[in-house]
Amino acid sequence: MNKKAVEKVLIVDDTTAVLQALSLLLEIHGYDVVTTNSPEQAISIVNQLRVSLVIQDMNFTRDTTSGEEGKALFESLRELNPNLPIILITAWTDLEQAIELVKAGAADYIAKPWDDQKLLTSVGNLIELGKSRSQTEQLERHQQAQKPSQSAAEQVGLIYSSTAMQRVVDMAIQVAKSDISVLITGANGAGKEKIAELVQAQSSLANKPFIKVNCGALPGDLLEAELFGSEAGAYTGATKARIGRFEAADGGTLFLDEIGNLSYSGQTKLLRVLQTGQFERLGSVNTLQVNVRVISATNANLLEQIANGEFREDLYYRLNVIELQLPALAKRPEDIMPLVQHFLPARQLSLSAEQALLSQTWPGNVRELENACKRVAVLKPEGIIETEDFAFRQDVALTSVTGNEQNPSSQEPDKVALEEAMHLHQGVIARVARQFGMSRQALYRRLNKFGIEY
Repeated sequence: MNKKAVEKVLIVDDTTAVLQALSLLLEIHGYDVVTTNSPEQAISIVNQLRVSLVIQDMNFTRDTTSGEEGKALFESLRELNPNLPIILITAWTDLEQAIELVKAGAADYIAKPWDDQKLLTSVGNLIELGKSRSQTEQLERHQQAQKPSQSAAEQVGLIYSSTAMQRVVDMAIQVAKSDISVLITGANGAGKEKIAELVQAQSSLANKPFIKVNCGALPGDLLEAELFGSEAGAYTGATKARIGRFEAADGGTLFLDEIGNLSYSGQTKLLRVLQTGQFERLGSVNTLQVNVRVISATNANLLEQIANGEFREDLYYRLNVIELQLPALAKRPEDIMPLVQHFLPARQLSLSAEQALLSQTWPGNVRELENACKRVAVLKPEGIIETEDFAFRQDVALTSVTGNEQNPSSQEPDKVALEEAMHLHQGVIARVARQFGMSRQALYRRLNKFGIEY
C-alpha cells in the first residue's frame, strides 16, 4: 500500500494492547497517530488538534458493556466537529449500539478482532473523502475570492463569505457607477462605513475627495458649522472663518454617518444643498455652490422618525434614491470565521472556541467581534485560543442558544423545517441550533427523532 500523506488519527481505547496494535498498523502506513484511554482527554485532543479521523471504543470502564460511554463520547465529538469521521471499535455485545450510532452519523464500525486490510481501507477512504470535501470548500472559497466584487471589497478591508453580504456588495458596486444618493442602513458596527468606502472606490469619483462626517459625534449647532462652515464670530469660540465639509468635498463625495442625528434646521439646509448645490456658511450671506455626491448611513428607523416629526420626509426620499441594507452579523454567521482569521492572522483556535464564536449573537456586530479578537491578541499572544480566552458573557450566550428550552410554549421545528435548515447551514449544528433557539443536545435529539442524518 502506498504511504499516505501525514494525517492525524486519534485512537481511543481502554486496552493498551489495542492502542499499541492499531498505532503500529497505522504508523507504518504513514499516519500520525495520537492515542488515549480517556474519553475526556479525547475530547480535549479533538478540540485542540486538527484530527482527520477518530477510532474509538464503545466502553472505557472495567466490567462495562452497555456502550453508553462510547455513545456519549461519539455525541461529544460530533458536537465539536460535525464533519469528523468516527470509526467505532465494537465487540459483538456492542453491535446493536454501534449500528444505532452509524445511523446517527458514525462513519463505520469494525468488530474485534478486526481485519487489518479492511480497517486500512476504511481509514484511507474516509480521510480521502474528508480531504476531497475540504478541497471542494477551498475551491469554492477561492472562486469566490476571484470574483471582481470580492477583490474590490477586500481592497477597502471588507471581509465576508456569506451570500447575504455578496448581494450587498454587488449592488453597491452597481450603484457606484452612477451619481445618485445612496442610503446605507444597518445596526451599529455592521460595516456601513466600509460599504460607503466601497461605493466611493468603485465610482468615477474614486480619485476625488472623500470626506466623512459622523453626525452623531457633534451637537447640532457645531454639526451645522462642521458641514457648512462658519464665519468668524458666527458662534461662541469661532475666532476665524473656516470651510465646512461640503466645501472640502466639492467635486467628490461626502459620507454622512448617523444621518438620523442631524438637527431639523440642519436637515433643511442639507435638503437645499441636495436640490441646488447651494448653501451659506454660518454667519454669512454669501451663497456658495458645490457639486458633491452624498452617501449617508443610519442605524435608526428614519420612517419612524418621520412619523414622529423628527426627520423630514422630503429629505429622506432625496437621500434614499438607493438603499443598501446591511444585515447584522448574527444574520450572516458565515462571515464570522473569515473575520476572525483576518483579525487574528496566523493564530489557531480550538474547535470549541470556533463553536462559541458562531453561537454568539454579536449585538455589536463586526466592531464587537474585532474588539474581542484584539483583546485576545493582547491577553493571549501565543498558543491555541480557547473559549474562555474570549470571556464571553454567559448570560447572553445562554439566552441565544437555549431560548426555546427556557420557553416551553415555543413550538419545536418539524421534520421539514429541520431538513431545510440543515441544508441551508450545510449541516453545521451550531448554526441550525441558533436558528431555532435550541441547545445542540436538544437539536441532536430532534434530529434523531426524525431520522435526519447529521
